[in-house]
Amino acid sequence: MAILDKKNKEQVKEYDNFVRHFDCASLMQSLNWTKVKSNWDCEAIYIKKEGKIVAAMTVLIEKVPFMKKTLMYAPRGPVCDVYDIDLVKEIVKEADVLAKKYNAFLLKFDPNVKYDEKLEKIYTDNGFKVIGKNKDKDKLIQPLHDMILYLDGYDEESLMKTFAEKTRYNIRLAKRKGVEVYHSRSKEDLKTFYELYKITTIRDKIGCRSYEYFEKMLDTYDENSFRIYIAKHGDDKLSGALAFNYGKELFYLYGASSNEKRNLMPNYLMQWEMIKWGLETHCKKYNFGGVLNLEPNNGLYKFKIGFCKKDGVTEYIGEIDRVYGKFLYFVYNDIYPMLKKAKRTVRNMIRK
Repeated sequence: MAILDKKNKEQVKEYDNFVRHFDCASLMQSLNWTKVKSNWDCEAIYIKKEGKIVAAMTVLIEKVPFMKKTLMYAPRGPVCDVYDIDLVKEIVKEADVLAKKYNAFLLKFDPNVKYDEKLEKIYTDNGFKVIGKNKDKDKLIQPLHDMILYLDGYDEESLMKTFAEKTRYNIRLAKRKGVEVYHSRSKEDLKTFYELYKITTIRDKIGCRSYEYFEKMLDTYDENSFRIYIAKHGDDKLSGALAFNYGKELFYLYGASSNEKRNLMPNYLMQWEMIKWGLETHCKKYNFGGVLNLEPNNGLYKFKIGFCKKDGVTEYIGEIDRVYGKFLYFVYNDIYPMLKKAKRTVRNMIRK
């Protein structure tokens, strides 16, 4: 079985190189990402043909509370030609062995590829369950839609012209009003980011990760792969972001902002500085991350679409499930999302 021996430096290097340089490479399939997700178990499997890796899949494994079962999840995997269903089935067959080892009820993977009706049919015809287009978002681990700015063939001047007029105006306004953006890798700036992040989670009513989670990112990735960006005005730190440069893509993974001086538009200038890093390093894409609400008046959507005016929203194929335990899968896929909705409804009623 082609399970990666993580103690074998040559195997690890070969695996890393394949994943990083594949066309649909994703940060979340890198072995370093498993160090950030160290609360999950992990395995990496691969297929070799004629002495070269042709498919790879990094799998995170989470224990189901109070049960001797696990969920296996390959975020943005597998790394291969996902239209080659025989090759995908081959690597999934390797994952089946892992499923027995870890007593998994489900293998879930969500390829880093745009939605295609033909591709969806290929998978459903081969016994997989596809949770994607027009499906309940509460059944998804990751957003179905990302905002991606395609950088290939642009320089700073020509790329800026593709932004919405209001976005260009806000970038210039931030500069004119004295907002400055810098990047670093210091623990001090990570703590600054985290303080801004806590403010953001309270304001936007979203979950808050621990500081240690972000510290793992800093400790795991080097200066070529990971930066902390801070936007400031005088002595006031107004915004922060964490950016990853991996493969051919620049990822804006986490952002945060103060409640002060929001009229200075620091987030716009900070995004522009991160995009410039992508251009400098010849990335093909700048990934703004997911959007859950595509309504034109939604604040997050309006902010991101201003940069992605020329490309619009990128819709993925969705999550593809290989089911090993039907009853537990029913609970996970049907009952649990209903409970999430009920909890959200009650919470909204309380707030009102």
